[in-house]
Amino acid sequence: MAELSKLVTAYTTIISELDDIQRPGVQDTPKRAAKAMAFLTRGYEQTLEEVVNNALFPAENREMIVVQNIELYSMCEHHLLPFIGQAHVAYIPSGKVLGLSKVARIVDMFARRLQIQEELTFQIANALQEVTGAEDVGVIIEAQHLCMMMRGVEKQNSRMKTSAMLGAFRNEAATRSEFLTLLRG
Repeated sequence: MAELSKLVTAYTTIISELDDIQRPGVQDTPKRAAKAMAFLTRGYEQTLEEVVNNALFPAENREMIVVQNIELYSMCEHHLLPFIGQAHVAYIPSGKVLGLSKVARIVDMFARRLQIQEELTFQIANALQEVTGAEDVGVIIEAQHLCMMMRGVEKQNSRMKTSAMLGAFRNEAATRSEFLTLLRG
C-alpha cells in the first residue's frame, strides 16, 4: 500500500501551489485526498490468487458464459483523472468455471490501478484465461474519460470502446458474433 504520510505530504505540496493550505476548506484536503487515492488504487495491493480465492469449480459446460455491464472505475495514468464505464466479459470454459463475483473482482483489481483502457482490457482477458484455463476469452470495455471531458478537447459525449479477443473469440467469426449478439440482447 502507498505510504499515506508520503501521499499527504505530496498533496500538501500540490494544494499549496494552488491555494492557501491554511484555508479552512482545504486544511484537511491533503489527508482526504491521500486516503482517496489509496482507495482508488488499491488494486496494487491485490493478487489474482487472492481475488479468485479458489472459487473455481469443475464444469462440463462448453458453452459461452457472459457477464456484462460490470461497472468499473479507474484512473488514467496520464492525467490522474477518472475513467468510468462497463466491462463485458465472456469465456468458454474448458473444464472449470469461475465463481460469478470473481469475474467482477478481477475487473476491479486491474481497474483500481493507474491505467489506460487499452491495457486494462487485455489484463482482464489474460487474467481470466490464466485463472480458468479457458483458451477462448472476450472482453469489451466501454468508458468515458474525464481527461477528455474536463480538459483538452472537452468532448462530453465521447465513449471509448476497446476489446480483447482471445482464442475462438478472435479466430472464429461465429463465436465473436454470438458474444456481440448476447451483449445486445
